[in-house]
Amino acid sequence: MKSPAFHHAALACLAAATLTAQAAEPALSAAEKLYQANCAACHGSKMEGAVGPTLRAHNWLHGAPTKANLVKIISKGVPEKDMPAWSPALNASQIALLADLIAANAGKPAAAPSPAAAAAAAAAKAQQNVPDLAGFKLPKGFHISVYANDVSTARSMVVSDSGIVYVGSRKAGKVYALVPRADKQTADVVTVAEGLENPIGVTLLNGALYVGEISRVIRFDKIDQRYAQKPSYEVVKVSLPNDKWHGEKVMKAGPDGKLYIPVGAPCNVCDVEDTKSAKIYRMNADGSQLEEYARGVRNTVGFAFHPATKVLWFTDNGRDEMGDNTPSCELNVAPKAGMHFGFPYCHGGVVPDPDFAKGRSCEEFEPPVAKLGPHVAPLGLAFYTGKQFPEAYRNNVYIAEHGSWNRSTKSGYSVRLITLYNSKVVTDTAFIDGFLRGEEVVGRPVDVATLPDGSMIVSDDYGGRVYRVTYDGK
Repeated sequence: MKSPAFHHAALACLAAATLTAQAAEPALSAAEKLYQANCAACHGSKMEGAVGPTLRAHNWLHGAPTKANLVKIISKGVPEKDMPAWSPALNASQIALLADLIAANAGKPAAAPSPAAAAAAAAAKAQQNVPDLAGFKLPKGFHISVYANDVSTARSMVVSDSGIVYVGSRKAGKVYALVPRADKQTADVVTVAEGLENPIGVTLLNGALYVGEISRVIRFDKIDQRYAQKPSYEVVKVSLPNDKWHGEKVMKAGPDGKLYIPVGAPCNVCDVEDTKSAKIYRMNADGSQLEEYARGVRNTVGFAFHPATKVLWFTDNGRDEMGDNTPSCELNVAPKAGMHFGFPYCHGGVVPDPDFAKGRSCEEFEPPVAKLGPHVAPLGLAFYTGKQFPEAYRNNVYIAEHGSWNRSTKSGYSVRLITLYNSKVVTDTAFIDGFLRGEEVVGRPVDVATLPDGSMIVSDDYGGRVYRVTYDGK
């Protein structure tokens, strides 16, 4: 059975197709008449793209635009992209005419979208439950848009040199590739792999995509050349705990060529000093020489290396069950291996644990460089290194605060900007507000990354989409 969204999209295209056919010029060939009557509403009157992608030169996600493959796609449709099957409505000769026409134009540059195509695209977006973008609040001169939809439970992101964004997920069990369209304003969503165990962590090293599941790390070699082919993968030989509680594995490739991977505490609070939990590790790309880098880290789901100093910065989620307003979640810095950040003895740098602090002092441990607030759930962290934003926004820290789940009044639900001077925190302000509107949650930010053009993207696992932030100085 097709989803309601599928039927709505198909009906919208069919209704618009009828209007388009009425306006078609009588001099059109039989194939062109078929196209205008049945395809133009979704793909544009000049194949420039509208609700659906352009049918001119672009990255063809479902195989090469040969006649045989186009006949197959037109006949069977692409249900996951809300494209209906046309074999019930068109006969084999009509589908063959359409395939010939599209194949003849598949290598030509995409035309600029017409006003009608732009309107159709806007109508399609309205049907996809996108929050009112005017409800987001950003600094003057910044704008937010939807970069990609249908990215179910989108979590960590990494951007390749070619501009493809790889996205991990949680319950969806998928890894996605967001492939930029010709206009660079939006992206097509390609499923790279599925059936995985909470593959939230993704990073790139030596041209390979590394993915962190709860129980293992896997590697997709030459990913930019293979993402659309349901590529095979190799399992990296490394032994890490596979606890479900805080057991999901984020990862980051370090400037030293090693992979950094944390293991969260398998509890709200417990003493796991003598285990592999509540620590950050690093290892070689093949999983060898696994070594502890930092300890006393309850649950970090985001970290990055400073673009100038190459030092590791990371977020940490504070413990629960100590009330609405304590302890604070943390932003930490680990300039060297062997540092202890306090868990389970001390929280937020100043709050002794009521059960585990006996005989210990908060002064023994590394304090956070910034207290982010209680229960805000800071996840992804990134340094902005692009050139599109003004100088004051560069080389500073951006943190996606997922938002509280058990606080009587919600907190978090924003992207924070932490400004630095000589690696010291100067200010902590909201960069993107509006994921929480009153008490209504419209999104939960997870990770932040920079695209090659200098725009910023933010993943939202609640809405299953990725937003894009641009600056135009106006």
